[in-house]
Amino acid sequence: MIYPSRNRILTLAVLAFLSFAPATAEQDRSPSAYLGFDRNQYPGDSSLTGLRKAFRFTAYWLSNPPGESSNTWTGKRALLRSHDFGFLVLFSGRAYEQLKAPVDAAGSGTRDAGAAVKAAIAEGFPPRTVIFLDQEEGGRLLPEQRAYLHAWVDAVSNAGYRAGVYCSAVPFKESRRESVITAEDIRQHAGERAIVYWVANDACPPAPGCALRAPLPRGSGLPFASVWQFAQSPRRKHFASGCKNYYRDGNCYAPGTAIFVDLDAADSPDPSHGS
Repeated sequence: MIYPSRNRILTLAVLAFLSFAPATAEQDRSPSAYLGFDRNQYPGDSSLTGLRKAFRFTAYWLSNPPGESSNTWTGKRALLRSHDFGFLVLFSGRAYEQLKAPVDAAGSGTRDAGAAVKAAIAEGFPPRTVIFLDQEEGGRLLPEQRAYLHAWVDAVSNAGYRAGVYCSAVPFKESRRESVITAEDIRQHAGERAIVYWVANDACPPAPGCALRAPLPRGSGLPFASVWQFAQSPRRKHFASGCKNYYRDGNCYAPGTAIFVDLDAADSPDPSHGS
């Protein structure tokens, strides 16, 4: 993650305050869509009151986020709940390179699910909380990835929690004539598994870019999506080149702060039902 330099923090905070209107009133009028945020680093205890004025829920990592050597969200559930945040509970999945033979991909999925459930219990998340597996790689899942995901879903469900997946909703071009959307590929091969979908599509359109009004999750292009990540920080130029309302450094900022965030919309104020 790229943080703004110190001499830009005040400027960014003022610009964020002037550019974005608080979304709370809009969300109260439109209860079918709620605005939330996610980021790898915990934003800090002192920021929660201000963040809650704009956001109804936050992602909450149960594991080290991708590329991080520690998890700064650990132990923060009670404080976030005291500020009336809902949750997107998240666990980092394995990349394909970590699942290739001779690795037992299904066994890895089962073990990681056990770690996710253990962490959820330690953090105080009750049974039936949706735990999302962070599936970062897009395109059609390879056999090892599918074995890992299915084993993870089965083990989480068998432990009394609900399984979700964070994955791409952006079409991936496999050939000149064929494209695949990761979320659709997962759903088509899930069998009878119940999976909650948190999809990422930051292309404008359909994404609104750095907008602090929650669009309906089905606006992502996938009617089965429960959560839509519609903006990422920093902006992914390959996908979001048509988005015009990011800051000059490519980030979205929480209003009145220098805290950069990814933006999410959900059909519930507590998408993981973890409060």
